[in-house]
Amino acid sequence: MRNKIKQLSDKVKQYLPPGKTLDNLPLSRKLMLLYICCVLLPLILTDSIIFSLVIKAEQSSSQHEMENIAEAIHYTLINRMDNAANLSLNIYSNKYINEFMEAEYASPLAYFESYRDFLKDSLYEASVGTSNYNITMYADNPGIINGGSFWKLDSVRDKQWYQDFTASGNDILAYPYYENTFTSTQRKISIIRRMDYYHKGSGPNLVKMDMDYSGMSQSILRAKYRFLVYICDNNTILFSNDGHGGMGKPYETFQPSMYKQVGYSRDMNVYGRVWNIYIMKEELNALAIIRSNSGLLLFLVFVNLLLPALLMMGINRSFTSRLRELGTAFEKGDVDELTELPAVRGKDEIGVLMASYNHMAGRINDLIQTVYKDRLKEQEMDIARQNAELLALHSQINPHFLFNALESIRMHSLIKKEEETAGMVERLALMERQYVDWGTDSISIRKELQFVEAYLELQKYRFGDRLSYKIEAEEDCLCCYVPKLTLVTFVENACVHGLENKTAPGWIFVRCSSRDGFLSMEIEDTGHGMSAVLLADLQQKMENASMQLLKEKSSVGILNACLRLRMATENTVKFQLESEEASGTIVTIIIPEEKLRTGT
Repeated sequence: MRNKIKQLSDKVKQYLPPGKTLDNLPLSRKLMLLYICCVLLPLILTDSIIFSLVIKAEQSSSQHEMENIAEAIHYTLINRMDNAANLSLNIYSNKYINEFMEAEYASPLAYFESYRDFLKDSLYEASVGTSNYNITMYADNPGIINGGSFWKLDSVRDKQWYQDFTASGNDILAYPYYENTFTSTQRKISIIRRMDYYHKGSGPNLVKMDMDYSGMSQSILRAKYRFLVYICDNNTILFSNDGHGGMGKPYETFQPSMYKQVGYSRDMNVYGRVWNIYIMKEELNALAIIRSNSGLLLFLVFVNLLLPALLMMGINRSFTSRLRELGTAFEKGDVDELTELPAVRGKDEIGVLMASYNHMAGRINDLIQTVYKDRLKEQEMDIARQNAELLALHSQINPHFLFNALESIRMHSLIKKEEETAGMVERLALMERQYVDWGTDSISIRKELQFVEAYLELQKYRFGDRLSYKIEAEEDCLCCYVPKLTLVTFVENACVHGLENKTAPGWIFVRCSSRDGFLSMEIEDTGHGMSAVLLADLQQKMENASMQLLKEKSSVGILNACLRLRMATENTVKFQLESEEASGTIVTIIIPEEKLRTGT
């Protein structure tokens, strides 16, 4: 027995990763291995066996039910066909009927009087006329007048059913067909019998009995069989319970692909024809099977799942929870001191480990007081030094357009020596306050336009009457948020590169509008413009703005704004650039409104 256990253990080790043993596996994996081997695999195995037995029992029950349905249909149809055949036999052997069909009639009046006497004497209407069958007798007698139950044989010689009956050579034939005439279009099943009782093999007369097709079809529908049923003559579907049948519709065809769904079939001989009864199988409904066997399945779940789960919970309370307490205590070791366990539970190996941890925690806490806190002070000094260096770097960051504004103030003060610099300083303060506050990189268009106006007012001190501007914005756009300094960057570019070297007066237009779910921001100047080559190069840089392009120190302000717009809109922003030398430049920024945050 020990050798077998050892062999089993060696096989298990073969499936472990290289260098791994059961001792090296985490406890969670060991429990998972125990659960798989002792719970999950037996559960799958036993439930699969039981479920397969349940399915086989369901299949056997369905097969037996299909056989019973086929037997019931066979009995119903044969009984109806036998009743019709027996009635045709009575007509076939009736002496008075045969004599009436073969008698000679001198005139139509003579036939009519003989027909009236025949009905009175033979009790034909009482015995035959009250049945559910439409009975018609055909005689090879020129004296007969077509009408009622008797017709000349010549009137049907061109009918398909007559030709098929004659070609069959049978004395009696069950014949299904679809009649499409001027007066009716309907399905029919007839019993056709040769009337040669008194002159075997030589008489051409016959009787045709049309069955009650609707009644036969309704009897199958009213039975409400669980399975789909087809009764076929060769490939012609005579009856079915699929709801597609109807007396006024032609017979449908049993397609070759439908044979795959046949669960049970039976042949029945019906007076010269072989009809096929097909019972179609249905897909097994696993949910229905589970419901019908819910009691058994619940018992299996309880035995195979709940009981082992309760056992695992007991094991967890025994040692896993205590190991978790130890793990939590070790995780708290990142703070000033280790937290000792409030209580040591148990006297087993885990209890000894918990007690050892408390002893170790006390020793380490003593060491922390003399070593760790001194190290912490040293790290705090390093952090303070790094923060100071970072602040120093931050203090070196100034937007280049702010330098241009300061230069304008300086030149104005030197040349005109006026106190109007107070207004310029006020606008400069607004700009600097806007730049320094980087708590967030987004700002409403309303505030951004205020910043643009302040910047343009400062530039008017520099350019004088050479600069005019106009700001237009739809009310719906003012609450949309865009990256800070977006518009002012493009406006500053229009001032410096568009109007600075132009002696004639110039205009700058800033427009914001909303159309079809897109925010459009347009900056237009009437400055120098640019060549087609420069226009194409700038367009390409704006559409592909990146940190790498910023390092090239070309068009830094514009590329910075474009990059932040691309990041803020998930690369959905579009830039349109139009320019003509000596006429001006138009920059259009189009952003889907769904990518913009709105506020007050």
